Amino acid sequence: MEINPQIEKAKKGDQVAFTFLLDHYWNEVYGFMLKRTENETDAEDITIETFSKAFDKIATYNPEYQFNTWLIAIAKNVHIDLLRKKKSALFIEITDEEDQQAYNVADSSPSAEDELITEQNLSQLLQYIKELKPHYQEVIQLRYFQEMSYQEISEQLEEPLSNVKIKLLRAKKLLAEIIQNKR
Repeated sequence: MEINPQIEKAKKGDQVAFTFLLDHYWNEVYGFMLKRTENETDAEDITIETFSKAFDKIATYNPEYQFNTWLIAIAKNVHIDLLRKKKSALFIEITDEEDQQAYNVADSSPSAEDELITEQNLSQLLQYIKELKPHYQEVIQLRYFQEMSYQEISEQLEEPLSNVKIKLLRAKKLLAEIIQNKR
């Protein structure tokens, strides 16, 4: 599937297009940051923040440049910000307006992953969830077992809403892969 039509759909708020772009470019951005940071957790956090910023600012993307180059530039800036702050807290404050834009990115209708999660036997599902990294387990727990909204999860974790959405999207994808590999 060609990238440019997906980018255009994402600019119009198409959630499926956002998911496609995340899936398509995740490994490239994560791999790049893993080489730079030599730390899986930092690389993953920076990658989540990168996609969060990219989806917030997708309207500013210039198609004269490759999309992956744009994502890598954002990732470099996120990493530089992290190094400048020289503290473990990675997430930045965003304005209410940016927060609302991020809130509009994801829709709450059930995706294929949501339906797969709902269909699974609960005890088996809990075993699969335990295979995820702790921060992914946490967002799955809050969203599906405590039935919290994205906004409530954002407040509970004290993280920007856009980060919560990206983490949940990634957690669902990883969980679906675990389930698929166990079948």
